[in-house]
Amino acid sequence: MDTYLLVVNIIAFILFGWDKHNAQRQLYRVSEKTLFLIALAGGTVGSLVGMYFWHHKTKHLQFTFGIPALMLMQILLLYYSHANF
Repeated sequence: MDTYLLVVNIIAFILFGWDKHNAQRQLYRVSEKTLFLIALAGGTVGSLVGMYFWHHKTKHLQFTFGIPALMLMQILLLYYSHANF
């Protein structure tokens, strides 16, 4: 599980950088759906770091609120799946 999360977060970080690079050069873009799907697949940390490192999608409310909301849901899901009630 640790290796999976590391890899998916690295991919998310790279995708945000690649999309920023392509946006500046008016090349093929990574779809917003893909960026959200990689975050949903466990790459919220990489997505959030990528957003602010590359200064990409930071003015889009769906990303500035959506990615942290996904992260919070994933943290809560992880907590409740491991909590001993």
